[in-house]
Amino acid sequence: MTPTSHQTRNQRLAGAAAGLLAGTAGVAAAEAVSALLTGVTSPLLAVANRAVDAAPRPVKEWAIETFGSADKIVLISGVIATVAALAALAGVIGVRRSRVAVGIFLALSGAAAAAALTDRAATAPPALRLLPVVALVGVGLASLVVLLRSLDKPRARLPREVDGDDLPAAFDRRAFLRSALAVGAVAAAGGLATRALGDPAAAASRAGVTIPRPHSPAPPLPPGATLEVPGLTPYLTPNNAFYRVDTALRVPDVPVDTWTLRIHGMVDNEIELSFEDLLSRRLVERRITLTCVSNPVGGDLVGNATWIGVPIRELLAEAGVRDGADAVRSTSADDMTIGTPLQALTDDRDALVAIAMNGEPLPLEHGFPARMVVPGLYGYVSATKWLVDLEVTRFGAFDAYWTDRGYAEEAPIKTSSRIDVPRSFARVQAGTTPVAGVAWAQDTGIAKVEVRVDGGPWNETRLADEDNINTWRQWVWEWDATPGAHDLEVRATDSSGYTQTAERTPIAPDGSTGWDSVAVTVE
Repeated sequence: MTPTSHQTRNQRLAGAAAGLLAGTAGVAAAEAVSALLTGVTSPLLAVANRAVDAAPRPVKEWAIETFGSADKIVLISGVIATVAALAALAGVIGVRRSRVAVGIFLALSGAAAAAALTDRAATAPPALRLLPVVALVGVGLASLVVLLRSLDKPRARLPREVDGDDLPAAFDRRAFLRSALAVGAVAAAGGLATRALGDPAAAASRAGVTIPRPHSPAPPLPPGATLEVPGLTPYLTPNNAFYRVDTALRVPDVPVDTWTLRIHGMVDNEIELSFEDLLSRRLVERRITLTCVSNPVGGDLVGNATWIGVPIRELLAEAGVRDGADAVRSTSADDMTIGTPLQALTDDRDALVAIAMNGEPLPLEHGFPARMVVPGLYGYVSATKWLVDLEVTRFGAFDAYWTDRGYAEEAPIKTSSRIDVPRSFARVQAGTTPVAGVAWAQDTGIAKVEVRVDGGPWNETRLADEDNINTWRQWVWEWDATPGAHDLEVRATDSSGYTQTAERTPIAPDGSTGWDSVAVTVE
């Protein structure tokens, strides 16, 4: 390698570092400004939100099935990696063409501004939404210019022409290092400011909430509702293990003192409730299993919890639903919209505006201060988190977020079962070994669960005692395992007599079907 080519490579590397540092400083400044403002989404998250909304349905399904609750981390990481790559590219180009680098930076900032202005999670006026972008441009562009200029400071002269290309003189590494340290300090200051300002007000608000004793407690759990099988999913899912699937890349910050729930639309009396109003109403406690429509056969996007809340049917009765209504359009604090059949909210299934989960105020990521919990329906048509609005209407009058993307308007949860023990590809010892799992059929209840080995006859399992028809049931079968490779399959039959179909269907438009199976080796 000639000295000239070595110098060129070093300058390109320095240019890439300059672009990354400038981009980091700009993003850090934007994050700090957005943390200081209410109802403003940072440019980075605004771009990620637009990516979520624009992604085709198959991409969303693949992401949820592949990454589960980690899909948000993967998406944000992908956005960061993309921005970093473009910033580094701008820096490399800027070594010789600084105006082009500035143009690339301004184009990226323009995309961020467009995302911030159209972000559905932002509630602030447009002028405030743009303030983080202004910080991004001001700090990031100034940092880029300073760093690129430091690369122009000559340390020694190089030949003016090599293979016909003009090359800049060798740059002063010390000058570049000083500039890089200064920009790095700006980025670090932005990060520290974001951390200092970024604690959600809702966290402090939640810490001050005391949930009253419910007027209608859940019945005692039957003694036999839980089976003691190692590895079997617990009957009640802990809050920190409960699945989370939503489009909120940053949990909405909704303190109770600013929260209200508006009930309006096709009603005789519009109602607006504060959190204190909810606490003073008749609270009921119910154990209910929730299921995501994105749950594949055998998946873990399902959980069972104890919820406390106000029956939605009582709120709607007080509002006075008018004839002709058949739906309720619910809206979250980040402007997510969900459409729920009116009948599911007014019958006797105990649909709730829930304020507590497993004995404590709702966790921030699960909807604090209030969310919907509707037994028997997949979450995308029933489980609005960070709930702020209920509009009584007709399905034909609006497009909800997920139904506008090809999912069904009405989506009752399908009878399902899952094998938890043994895990797929497990190695087990020959002899008696438990095969166990959970099954659910909301609004109906589970009547029977069967397991078969290698396509042979079906064997009825032992069911745990039923808690209620809106929760799953554990089951276990003692298998006399023989050496070799085996396939285990499970199917459930609900109390109506319906038995799960073996036909595999995708999750869209209204939930997957098929028998869960695991492959094991017996030694």
